[in-house]
Amino acid sequence: MPPKQTDILSVLRRISVPGGQGNLVQSGAVEGLEVDGATVRLTLAISSPVPVSTADLKAEVEREVGAIEGVERVEVSVQVSLALAHAAPPAAQAAAAVKGPAWADRIPGVRHAVAVASGKGGVGKSTVSANLALALARQGRKVGLLDADIYGPSQQMMMGAHGRPMGDANGKILPVEAPGGVKVMSFGYIVDPDQPVIWRGPMLMKALEQLLGDVVWGELEFLVIDLPPGTGDVALTLCQNVPLAGAVIVTTPQDVALIDARKALHMFRRLEVPVLGLVENMSHFVCPACGHVEHVFGAGGGQRTAIQLDVPFLGGIPLDPVIVGGGDSGHPVVLQHPESAAAKAFVEIAAGMVERLA
Repeated sequence: MPPKQTDILSVLRRISVPGGQGNLVQSGAVEGLEVDGATVRLTLAISSPVPVSTADLKAEVEREVGAIEGVERVEVSVQVSLALAHAAPPAAQAAAAVKGPAWADRIPGVRHAVAVASGKGGVGKSTVSANLALALARQGRKVGLLDADIYGPSQQMMMGAHGRPMGDANGKILPVEAPGGVKVMSFGYIVDPDQPVIWRGPMLMKALEQLLGDVVWGELEFLVIDLPPGTGDVALTLCQNVPLAGAVIVTTPQDVALIDARKALHMFRRLEVPVLGLVENMSHFVCPACGHVEHVFGAGGGQRTAIQLDVPFLGGIPLDPVIVGGGDSGHPVVLQHPESAAAKAFVEIAAGMVERLA
């Protein structure tokens, strides 16, 4: 019987990273893990403030992994980058990159702020954000949805939250309540949809601060924040200024998407934001005529990546035209087709996220 990835990762958790940065799994040093029959292939990437012997590390990994039942051969590749000893830790460097007032006290009443992120665009992050918010609302929870993608806002359309935000007596902004009971705020309400937002960093940060601090959310159990793709200014500033309960990473099964998803995950770890789990969108397609399952973009990439990076795999979402049509028409699948397989997948992902927070 071939060895299990979970057994291999358990062994790797007992091996310390040279330089005292935790174990190989916790530090994110496991870049690749492949089981081919009785052969285990590992790719490790180590960042150390001092020169380290790759031969010693390889020997230890080969010895410990080779002792697992079913393993006959271990192939280890180790890449080492030298981090300057006097440099600040990654989290401290990130914290120093953006200075400004903390906004935590400007969103009172929000119990859990959860960021939904992706390493690249086009993986369905906004679709997951919208349906995740609605799945939480279906559980009877008070939920808000903040579209923090300043350059490409879409939640006002995807949620069917038409109209304009109103102001209160204190000059604050009242979010729009969408069908399904989710409060929505998006920069799309403010700008002309045909006009590009051509802004540099300071104006972008000011807009984000206003979206967070000048909106009267009221009492919310969850505020789902739809981040722009990548690991740029908005994500960094948000992590610094808002006490996030956690982050959900969205990817597709494709290797190119998984590479970027890993970067987003490591960003949150460096900023000390808990990663609640990984979601694989466009996981598979089920033929409506015969029921055949086709893995259009590959099979199991999200789950393998979650195992390698030691984060929960919250679930896979099928590739379904109903999801696409629902987002374009403002009738998300969780609201419009609650009995569909896609809607049930979102509900299960929401339940898994809540369990992680608990």
